[in-house]
Amino acid sequence: MIENLQAHWGFTIMPFGSAIPVAGLFGSAAHKEAVARLQWLISARGLGVLTGEVGCGKTVAVRAAADGLDASRHTLIYLPNPQVGVRGIHGAVATALGQAPRFHNATLIPQVEPALAAETDERNRPVILAIDESHLMSGDQLEAVRMLTNHDLDSRSPLTIVLIGQPALRRRLRVGDMAALDQRIQLRYHIPAPPLSLAEADGYIRRHLEHAGRSDTLFSDDAVRAIHAQARGLPRAINRLAITALLAAYTAAKTIVDESSARTAIREEATATD
Repeated sequence: MIENLQAHWGFTIMPFGSAIPVAGLFGSAAHKEAVARLQWLISARGLGVLTGEVGCGKTVAVRAAADGLDASRHTLIYLPNPQVGVRGIHGAVATALGQAPRFHNATLIPQVEPALAAETDERNRPVILAIDESHLMSGDQLEAVRMLTNHDLDSRSPLTIVLIGQPALRRRLRVGDMAALDQRIQLRYHIPAPPLSLAEADGYIRRHLEHAGRSDTLFSDDAVRAIHAQARGLPRAINRLAITALLAAYTAAKTIVDESSARTAIREEATATD
């Protein structure tokens, strides 16, 4: 089916996937702002918090910010799910630094701290730790993150830490028991809603189609408008609806994705969530 769909539309690859290279990403205003702030944070070796709704492009922004780094001079550690406990966080850092994590926290934490210092100070190889879904982190994990930023009599951080999460993360960090961590945060950026305006959604769809081999107009203005409204400007939702609309137009033997095809996609999604 995918081969038929791809052949019908003349795609070299299927559009609206998550594997689009950074160079092919559409740079909305919110995306550019997030990337610029994250790049500053990496250079400052600080602690930052990036929040936004599900599917707004938080992880993509982190990927774009890290893309320009020299991989031979930086160590990027990405944790997609923080529900690995305190030991899981320290173990991931130890493993990324080429060490076999010790079993007990009492020995693992002292193992990680000098390893970070050596990576940063002796090898001049900055470490970036990005933790996704950080709104799910426990108090103990957040405290462990704070302790990781201690270095050189607490005068500077040995690594950059980016906590990525849903809006609940911002509220969690402002609770009284998180004051010590909250005071260390050097960057707070919340991707606004909607992350993509209507004009940006049109450019976003066109960019994905160009990456797939189609530079002409494939989605009508009315189709883009309907998809943007239903998706509330969220890139991930736009991807999902656009693929379904392509399928609906293909089934109807159309040569363009019109408003009717977009409405079909919207109805199917509504039915699936009922």
